[in-house]
Amino acid sequence: MPDASKRRVVVTGMGCVTPVGNDMDSAWKAIVAGESGADVITLFDHSAFDVHFANEVKNFEATKFMDPKEAKRADRFVHFALAATRMAFEQSGLLGCKFDSERAGCVYGSGIGGIMSIEEQYMRYVKKGPRRISPFTIPLLMINAAPGQIAIDFGLRGINYGTVSACSSATHAIGLALRHIQRDEADIIVTGGSEAAISILGLGAFATMGALSTRNDDPKTSSRPFDKDRDGFVIGEGAGTVICEELEHAKRRGAFIHAEILGYGFTDDAYHITAPEETGDGAARAFSKAISDSGLTPDDIDYINAHGTSTLYNDRTEALAIKKVFGSEPKPAVSSTKGHTGHLLGAAGAIEAIFTVLAIRNGIVPPTINHFTDDPECDIDVTPNTPKQRDIRYALSNNLGFGGHNAAICFGRSLD
Repeated sequence: MPDASKRRVVVTGMGCVTPVGNDMDSAWKAIVAGESGADVITLFDHSAFDVHFANEVKNFEATKFMDPKEAKRADRFVHFALAATRMAFEQSGLLGCKFDSERAGCVYGSGIGGIMSIEEQYMRYVKKGPRRISPFTIPLLMINAAPGQIAIDFGLRGINYGTVSACSSATHAIGLALRHIQRDEADIIVTGGSEAAISILGLGAFATMGALSTRNDDPKTSSRPFDKDRDGFVIGEGAGTVICEELEHAKRRGAFIHAEILGYGFTDDAYHITAPEETGDGAARAFSKAISDSGLTPDDIDYINAHGTSTLYNDRTEALAIKKVFGSEPKPAVSSTKGHTGHLLGAAGAIEAIFTVLAIRNGIVPPTINHFTDDPECDIDVTPNTPKQRDIRYALSNNLGFGGHNAAICFGRSLD
């Protein structure tokens, strides 16, 4: 149960830009309906590559969310971050609301940052020489451009920095936002993550290391978390923003409370720069720490939004970790929404945290789509293909990143 000695932290706003919808409601509807956002790449000429599909964000216009001049001076991952944040602010009721700007901050993650801008500026150099490199190159590519620009646009003068830990980046950001508010260092923290790495280098690098699915003939079913015939992840893009707020602060202004953030757990495998430690010990320790930090036990957890990337090693290792913590026949329902969205890298934890909160609110376990053949090495209930109605009090959102980074956040419905 929540620790009475800690300041309690709740979610009062959420916004997202995803491959299956450019706002929270449309994205959640697509998740429950089992839709996939994977399709043939349109962002660049992919004819020379072995992989021809990805989970792109569709029909997105940055100028709906920011000034056209500002948009030209920001990378696509910042466009996504600002769009998701504006939607979260609107939902939270903070737009036009007076708050202490020095007690409001931003902790925002990205695994790669402005890779599209790096490519573009390098090609300018190759074709036209060094004088044609944009003077805005550094703010275009730097990962902290997202929290910095969010602070500028929304007047946040408190804590502000970016988190960079591969696929765990956004989950780390949310956990750190929780801790800052618990420690009375802020009343409001805007948090989450953004990524826009469907690019020549992004796709090419993941493809040559053998991490991506090569099902070019059937993109929609290519991301197959926990399926026996999975052959790699599908790269995605987008952003998710979560407004974290101290409970009494939220109550005083009459904010709608979506869920409570109860605790987090962070560990590292200390094993290999890209491969997970084979026993799942590092991930299991992160899950256990998040549950313990929340004042709960494993028996209290009703749902796990798994990292579930659709790679051979991740899914097997994560299933082992879940069984280490929850027993050989885990009680919590499990699903991976990466079958729908693909892998959003540093933004994955933010999008999946939002889906976890919506699962709690709606009493629905989203499905793991594209599950055709059970894998005996992933013998957990992954909610194959069809959503399930379930009373969800407490849920975990897990992310495991290159570098051995393991992160888990615990969300709860319970409020006094």
